[in-house]
Amino acid sequence: MNSQELMSIYENVANITDQMLRAAQASNWDLLVKLEASCSAQTQAIKENTEQVQLASADRENKIRIIKKILSDDAQIRDLVHPRMKHISDLMRTSSSQRRLTKAYQLDHRTR
Repeated sequence: MNSQELMSIYENVANITDQMLRAAQASNWDLLVKLEASCSAQTQAIKENTEQVQLASADRENKIRIIKKILSDDAQIRDLVHPRMKHISDLMRTSSSQRRLTKAYQLDHRTR
């Protein structure tokens, strides 16, 4: 892989995180999950190739700019997803409590 290909992958990740942010803002959780899988594949490609590629100064500066944008998008996505994850966690906790209560009631009811 050469520097141009590596930089192209960084740009792809930035584009995907931008799409992920828009999906989170629209509460399109299915699309967000799909995009996250695509982003993971791209970041894996970066991990596998970044050590092998020497970047020119301009490319390093561009890489830093791209990474800052990716991190900014990621922080905004987390801010949007956190309340949703808390809501899901609360629902799961409530469901679990209801199952325990139902099970306890059924056992208590059978012993009478």
